[in-house]
Amino acid sequence: MEIQGKIKMIDETKTYGSNGFRKRELVVTTEEQYPQHLMIEFVQDKTDLLNSYREGDSVKVSINLRGREWVNPQGETKYFNSIQGWRIEKLQVGEGSQEMPPVPPMDAFEPANELNEEDHDDLPF
Repeated sequence: MEIQGKIKMIDETKTYGSNGFRKRELVVTTEEQYPQHLMIEFVQDKTDLLNSYREGDSVKVSINLRGREWVNPQGETKYFNSIQGWRIEKLQVGEGSQEMPPVPPMDAFEPANELNEEDHDDLPF
């Protein structure tokens, strides 16, 4: 799966446990009608992939959805989901975006001098 958007936050690499497990979190804000702020984890050697990126960069992130089951001390089963990134690439301005193309300034058009208001047009409004 892939997610596209702008980098909102890149956290520092954190190390956990005696075996040196490394994790780094990235938040990408999607650019759609209802933007989503998605936290994506990069682990172990993949944490280094984020070194050349900055907040505000437009990116495409390849992800895997992960889920796990855990039984707490009271015997209740809990489920957790995570989004794990494994590749990231910068998007060029406008790439992958559904923005409207730029509109030329009004003085780029010639005025309509011979306009006849009584002419019928086929516009539905």
